[in-house]
Amino acid sequence: MKKSLYSLFFLLMFVSVNAQKYSSTLQDYNAYKAFRGKPLSDKFSNIESVKVIYDLRKQKMYYFNSTLIPLHYDFVVNYLRYNYDLEVFNNENYSNTLKNRDFLLGNLNHIKGTDKWIFELAASDRMPIEQIERFFNLVKNSTFIKDDLKFYLNNPDQMEWFGLEQFKIPCVKSDYIFNEIQYQEVVSGTNVGILKEYKIKDLDKTKPNPDEIIVLDGTPEILPNVRGIIVNELQTPLSHLVILGKNRKIPIMAYTLALKDENIKKLLSKKVELKIQVDTFFIKETDKKIVIKTNSKKKKLIIDNTVTDLVDLSKIPKKGVNYIGSKAQNMAYLIAISKEIPFKVPENAHAIPFYYYTKHIQKESISPLIKELLESTKKDSAVWISKQLKKIRDAIKKEPIDPELISKLNLAFKDAKFKNFRFRSSTNAEDLDEFNGAGLYDSKTGIIGDSVKTFEKAIKQVWASVWNEASYNERELFGIDQENIAMGVLVHRSFPDELANGVIITKNIFRDNFPGITVNIQKGENSVVKPAKGEICEQFVAYHFNSGTNDDDFDVDYTSNSNLNNNEPLLSRKEMSRLFLVSKKIEEKMYRYWRKNSFHPVDIEFKIVGEDRDLYIKQVRPFND
Repeated sequence: MKKSLYSLFFLLMFVSVNAQKYSSTLQDYNAYKAFRGKPLSDKFSNIESVKVIYDLRKQKMYYFNSTLIPLHYDFVVNYLRYNYDLEVFNNENYSNTLKNRDFLLGNLNHIKGTDKWIFELAASDRMPIEQIERFFNLVKNSTFIKDDLKFYLNNPDQMEWFGLEQFKIPCVKSDYIFNEIQYQEVVSGTNVGILKEYKIKDLDKTKPNPDEIIVLDGTPEILPNVRGIIVNELQTPLSHLVILGKNRKIPIMAYTLALKDENIKKLLSKKVELKIQVDTFFIKETDKKIVIKTNSKKKKLIIDNTVTDLVDLSKIPKKGVNYIGSKAQNMAYLIAISKEIPFKVPENAHAIPFYYYTKHIQKESISPLIKELLESTKKDSAVWISKQLKKIRDAIKKEPIDPELISKLNLAFKDAKFKNFRFRSSTNAEDLDEFNGAGLYDSKTGIIGDSVKTFEKAIKQVWASVWNEASYNERELFGIDQENIAMGVLVHRSFPDELANGVIITKNIFRDNFPGITVNIQKGENSVVKPAKGEICEQFVAYHFNSGTNDDDFDVDYTSNSNLNNNEPLLSRKEMSRLFLVSKKIEEKMYRYWRKNSFHPVDIEFKIVGEDRDLYIKQVRPFND
């Protein structure tokens, strides 16, 4: 009898433990909560998830604990006695046929703080539409969610079927989720500082202190030197605020209710600790010490003023970084790579060397102003610095340019097919491993024969941007020697006919140790890195499942679709595949040129241009993650 009681006790314990790990139904939200965890991808910051498996052979449903058992494969091996390796599992259970499938695999997601429930497959799952509908209805009928459940379209095939009205179940796109987002991790991390609130319009007159964590009513044009930043509007993941924030290594978050949150209001003017994580944040009063980092060492910059001719970038300049800057040097590398890989580069690419900028700022109306700024004791006055920088910019734009330079440009472009040319910054203080410089300097257009948009005006505007507030302040913060800054100019034809433009990071920034590239793209020439208020760009991660190399096994996982394109994809499947293959090849080739670790990701800017939808690569630089 005693033995029987022990046996019954252990049997009940076994059943109890396993019941906590999986269930065939979810009767209410408490049952869901018992199994919920974080999705494998951080593409959304407000999602909780439970994994779902339907065993086709046994016709049984399993909802299981996503925290204890993070992968579908782990569950089938440990609980369903599946005994094939991961590659076989992936090939058979994400295929477009039921022939060798053992399981249907999905995720039951909840948008936190709402009544919205979405059912989602892995983006790499090629499940036929009939099986998607069958699986969806099985989930709907075995949970408390019932008619509130929606199917989330996250890949091009599903988007196409939806467009053709082939689905018989309720489907939603990314806007269904994005409209509910209130919080977004921009740069994760923890810092201590005095919590202060500022209005964007006042930042040109008021300079926050470096010991502050600031709350803003929008996205700043210039990133203040502070301990942390809270903005009240969502960001694109590859915006300049994100890139510069990662460079700074300070915590930054977007929180749409930041100005109304009572907890934040109560903490204003107090010393707080701010901790930013992917799916949440913590802010509380603290007595911890505020540690201000300073750059005691000045980073010296190299200027080679011996090159006085325009540099034709169709040939790779030797040590060109020293006399035309990183951006122009990298363009020469891209031109060389484009001869081996199918993409285009901006035509007629040349570089104006540092020599002409250096010569220009040595003029009597400019040089003393720069000297006064760099030697001044008034550097604590944001107002004085702002006025002095404007004086320098105005003086640079007012002085006439060396006519010899304009003659050389006219000669270089006399047989060009294009009249519009883009003049872009290429300083010795940007596109570096330790200093990205994203968005700090200006680009301008010059048109051959135009009396307003002249080459001279465009060049001087680019030169003047060396002394933008954002660029000057960022160099100060990173300890870059302001006396040795020099501006080269990258010149190539401009793109008035672009259909779309975007940025690629050659890594999956939302999921660690998982392959892929991250792409942000927007319609026309609308900015990805500085979007207008209310604009949402298309964003996806692209990868070849199981290291495939053709379009058939190429996978795309959407995070958002452009609201300027009716939430429809901006690129075809073939164009996405080409982006992936081209960007990974560029990454490999660039790190040979740079003689660095080939596994380090790069940041690539691209355009889709003209009736033939040509892919143009216009920039590449290291990605400082």
